Amino acid sequence: MQLVSETRPQVRQDRLLRRAEVSRLTGLGRTSIYTLERKGEFPARVRITERSVAWAESAVLQWVQDRIAPAKPAGDEGHTS
Repeated sequence: MQLVSETRPQVRQDRLLRRAEVSRLTGLGRTSIYTLERKGEFPARVRITERSVAWAESAVLQWVQDRIAPAKPAGDEGHTS
């Protein structure tokens, strides 16, 4: 008897980041994080307990990448002169 194994796509597990780690990744202070979040310009936090919040790592990293991409010069595909 042959067992058929189900193949599932690899899904990277997301992590919840506390505010201090979000600050380290983004370079933003607490006030800037909350101000940008309130304006809808930063990922929304996730309530993990009554008194604790965190941010999805994937959302924070995407936010960082979205800021880096426009800063790259046009036509710069990683080529060196």
